Amino acid sequence: MITNSNNKTSIKDNKDISKLIIEGIQEKKGKGIVILDLSAIETAAAHEFIVCEGSSTMQVTSIADSIRDYVLEHGGVKPYNYDGYRNAEWIVIDYGDILVHVFYKEVRDHYNLEELWCDAVITKVPDLD
Repeated sequence: MITNSNNKTSIKDNKDISKLIIEGIQEKKGKGIVILDLSAIETAAAHEFIVCEGSSTMQVTSIADSIRDYVLEHGGVKPYNYDGYRNAEWIVIDYGDILVHVFYKEVRDHYNLEELWCDAVITKVPDLD
């Protein structure tokens, strides 16, 4: 990351954004964090998916809010868009080359993005206890 004259950090690259997204997820005890590197897949909608889950729709909303707030506060970046707050079973946050998917556990199991994008390089982030 780069620090400007106001001592605020600004994002240098997607790795910095990914790190902040993961920290935002962990702040609200999101589980099952997985990074799917889709950069080698021509038809992918983004270069990277970050997928996680919450145990209730309230926690899903809380995790999504935490991601948006944390990345803005620590990186100065707002998402381009987000959707899914109405039923809070699957919230998607769009950071351009990175799409964040915050799932309610049963919905994540149903859609199984990791299997759908099995050609991606998949990195599991250990849960914090």
